[in-house]
Amino acid sequence: GMSRDDLLGINLKVMKSVGEGIRDNAPNAFVICITNPLDAMVWALREFSGLPHNKVVGMAGVLDSARFRHFLSLEFDVSMRDVTAFVLGGHGDTMVPLARYSTVAGIPLPDLVSMGWTTQDKLDAIVQRTRDGGAEIVGLLKTGSAFYAPATSAIEMAEAYLKDQRRLLPCAAYCDGEFGLKGMYVGVPTIIGANGIEKVVDIKLNKDEQAMFDKSVDAVKGLVEACKDIDTSLA
Repeated sequence: GMSRDDLLGINLKVMKSVGEGIRDNAPNAFVICITNPLDAMVWALREFSGLPHNKVVGMAGVLDSARFRHFLSLEFDVSMRDVTAFVLGGHGDTMVPLARYSTVAGIPLPDLVSMGWTTQDKLDAIVQRTRDGGAEIVGLLKTGSAFYAPATSAIEMAEAYLKDQRRLLPCAAYCDGEFGLKGMYVGVPTIIGANGIEKVVDIKLNKDEQAMFDKSVDAVKGLVEACKDIDTSLA
């Protein structure tokens, strides 16, 4: 099949026609992009549509963190409801799961390791499985990619906006100053309410997390540059 990046040229054309359609027909819309490669596509969609940055967002982290929570709930043999998971960065191979901010029954994962409930190796394997979650489903389905979980994740985001729930959800959102980024879309914790992205929640990262996040950001930058090469109107 195609890699995410092969999709770039094809999906960029889709973003252009959809973005221009939104610009001309629905300038007050709140737009949730689910097209891969996500972080570059949501940026392109915003550029083509000209909407305010807080009204265009990408669905990535909600799905990644749900997969992470699911695998953690299997490891600890508890309900997913009692597991919180925190995922930053790009969608896919460069996502950054934050173990310190992920909990089972309120207890952070590093503490669960030191209490002997699990091992660091097992957690690392879960992180890797979360990264590969999309590919795993492609392998299981054989003819297509994930569709059910992405849809429910997008609905969760839409509901937060429509009902002004002010939910804290990880999304591909526009950062301008937050996390030291200047004008780019990447997966970060956000608050979604009636104004779209009400706030990007800027959290402190430790050295290892920052290094993973930087790698993720670099991958997104590379994709955005590739988009500009394909469609010079974006440059």
